[in-house]
Amino acid sequence: MTIELNSPLDMHLHLRDKEMLKVVAPLTSESFAGALVMPNLVPPVDTMDDLLAYKERILTATKGDTFKPYMTLFFRDSYDYDFLKSFGDELTAIKLYPAGITTNSEGGVSGFDIDKLSPALEAMSKLGIPLCIHGETNGFVMDREAEFIPIYEKLANAFPRLKIIMEHITTKESVAALDKHENLYATITLHHLLITLDDVAGGLLRPHLFCKPIAKRPIDRDALLEVALNAHPKVMFGSDSAPHSKEAKESCGCAAGVFSAPVALAALAELFDKHDKLENLQKFVSDNARLIYGIMPPEKKIVLEKTPMKVPSKYGNVIPMFAGETLSWSIKEII
Repeated sequence: MTIELNSPLDMHLHLRDKEMLKVVAPLTSESFAGALVMPNLVPPVDTMDDLLAYKERILTATKGDTFKPYMTLFFRDSYDYDFLKSFGDELTAIKLYPAGITTNSEGGVSGFDIDKLSPALEAMSKLGIPLCIHGETNGFVMDREAEFIPIYEKLANAFPRLKIIMEHITTKESVAALDKHENLYATITLHHLLITLDDVAGGLLRPHLFCKPIAKRPIDRDALLEVALNAHPKVMFGSDSAPHSKEAKESCGCAAGVFSAPVALAALAELFDKHDKLENLQKFVSDNARLIYGIMPPEKKIVLEKTPMKVPSKYGNVIPMFAGETLSWSIKEII
């Protein structure tokens, strides 16, 4: 059995920088036609020079693969219309992080004062630049995403022309919000479609599955599966693949992030096949994102087949999801 995917897209990806970038970027660019690259470097990407220089480093690391990095800026409330307009087609979206809520987000937004955020968000609305949000509060870890829903709704109502992407959603409340507001959309990760908190900490702690937002309950995973498997038009694949060194993950201060880039397409094919929904995989990994973002990625065909694939134990010094395990699907050909 085979399935052909046309120009698959990863609409939420961390590539890091320097040596880590060289290791992980080709593992996405080999099998994806494009990816929305997150800006939370140290220091964050928040100027034209930063963005163009980072894009060039990514293109160098991807070694000539047919791959387009869709670039983002780290949200600042000081951004104005002229500044954002100057980026033209180089800027695809802006990423907003609540301050200190996840990796390298210390310079993010503290509080959500609409009056303070309004000039930047109005400029984005006029220019058609989507706003991607890591939607969590500083509350109890299992409630943080659900507690953020009123903020999403407040922003959606205040800026009805602004496309707002709820990044890596993990709860049934976030799924329900999709159909309440015309301008709310969402990315969903591979790992949140597969695991619950029990898989992370129900037995021995599995640090390589620890991420933010943390995996939730079975009822939440089921809600995500419902919209992803049926290719709801307002959801799209975003891996949130977030590489950290083995030492950073296997330590008392375990870094948050699941590294899924090398196995994403094979594991998604396995998941959709298991649920008899393979016909919807193209929409989830490409078509919906093209419509939501208004993008046209490079032509690239990925042929997957139902043939076992043994996942390597590591890539460089990064441990992937399913390390050492065997998936039932694999990539047969890249055209």
